[in-house]
Amino acid sequence: MESASAAELAYEALRRAILEQAIVPGTRLPEDELAAQFGVSRTPIRAVLARLQNEGLVKAGARRTAAVAEPGLGEARKVFEVRRALEREAVLLAAQHWSPAHERRLEQILRQEEQARKAGDARAAIRLAGDFHLALGGMADNFLLERYLGETVSRCSLALAVHSRPHSEDCAISEHRQILERLRAGKAQEAVAAMDEHIAAIAHRAGLHAEPPRARALSEVLSRYAGELRPEARKKKPGKQAATRKRA
Repeated sequence: MESASAAELAYEALRRAILEQAIVPGTRLPEDELAAQFGVSRTPIRAVLARLQNEGLVKAGARRTAAVAEPGLGEARKVFEVRRALEREAVLLAAQHWSPAHERRLEQILRQEEQARKAGDARAAIRLAGDFHLALGGMADNFLLERYLGETVSRCSLALAVHSRPHSEDCAISEHRQILERLRAGKAQEAVAAMDEHIAAIAHRAGLHAEPPRARALSEVLSRYAGELRPEARKKKPGKQAATRKRA
């Protein structure tokens, strides 16, 4: 019987590498290569890939091929919509169960985030940013919320790997600190508002806030182009023609 710890190691290593963006979206995950890497057969590797697929991190293809998922823009927006709702509730419940231990835990993560940024350790910064939200989810003392928030945070990390634009890590750290300060002060609703603004800011910096272009009818599009290309529409006004000649 193969070691369950080896399969768990494969799961944790793959999951962490994907979330820290060390393995980029679209990367193929051959079963035989993974099996050799972790010293197990292909059977437990298939179970690991299925587990990651359920979390939205891996996409299965034909003939038992798998690859790191590449969420589209529409999917990314939907994931962030759900995350905002879950994060609001997580902060509200965490405020109700607030304790000095919770404060110490979040402060510890924030200091580690700051150290990772100063050291230029991007992968650690990504992991710790997620840890802040996961810790809050645990403080909500609701196993279902914690489970769904964990999956949603993972999906968001993957979406950001695909669609994110470069932005300052200082922004995210300062936003985390604002949430902590409001929880520390016992201002639950202000903490909820700060979290809501934080998630919206992440989506905005990643370019996920923009609405997709409106699909126009074929007749509408062609009428516009035809109008622009008609001879009378292409004639320049005399004043503009004179100005053009003068500049020439």
